[in-house]
Amino acid sequence: MSNQWLCAVCDYLYDPAKGDPENGIPPGTAFADLPEDWLCPDCGARKESFAEKE
Repeated sequence: MSNQWLCAVCDYLYDPAKGDPENGIPPGTAFADLPEDWLCPDCGARKESFAEKE
């Protein structure tokens, strides 16, 4: 089961099963494995702005 992460700024949902291919993040990349400088593709928020979706 892959945990999804929600951006508190814009409600973008990061789904590890999908990754973020437009920004070089392949499908299957866990949120914890994202680079520290990865930003929300919709609003540019940092990883700290994301919370695990319940």
